[in-house]
Amino acid sequence: MGEAEIVWPVSPTLAPSNARLPQRHPEAVAVGEEIPSHYDRCYGCGSKHPAGLHMRVTAGDLGVHAVFEVTDVHQGAPGLAHGGLLSTAFDEALGALNWLLLVPAVTARLEVDFRRPVPVGSVLHIDARITGVAGRKVYTQAVGRLGADGPVALTASALFLQVPLEHFLNNGRQQDVEAAVAERTAPGNGLAVNP
Repeated sequence: MGEAEIVWPVSPTLAPSNARLPQRHPEAVAVGEEIPSHYDRCYGCGSKHPAGLHMRVTAGDLGVHAVFEVTDVHQGAPGLAHGGLLSTAFDEALGALNWLLLVPAVTARLEVDFRRPVPVGSVLHIDARITGVAGRKVYTQAVGRLGADGPVALTASALFLQVPLEHFLNNGRQQDVEAAVAERTAPGNGLAVNP
């Protein structure tokens, strides 16, 4: 099934007519480079989370390519990926799009359509893109394939809300937030975020 054959349902996660494509931030990770984990204990992209997804995300222009290897610890039904974990993988890939804008954002709504089972041992390739921005709202879509050129297994769309950095400072566990901010804003790491 090609992307031209994907029918996106009418949804609050789809960009309205007043949404516009944003400008990619000039200091965002370069096209073709891997987007570093925003937090090393993040369940989606953190390298230090023992049962996490350990996703790898590569920057595009206004899109990303994410890879998720489904292992035994990601099972729901015997030998198949858990649907909630697949939704988490899409949330991670779609959320990574906000690193191209270098504005903090949080998931407001995520919709995932499951089109075929994803077996343990599969490598899910997720191509995500920003479809528009209207005010603080960032609209996104993604397609997940079994293998780089394999069949479509899932599609998703999501709405993110841009928030000030204080959102995390005021709502997260203090010591974790402070450690993440110090790491993210350290000189030379390429992840400085505009508050």
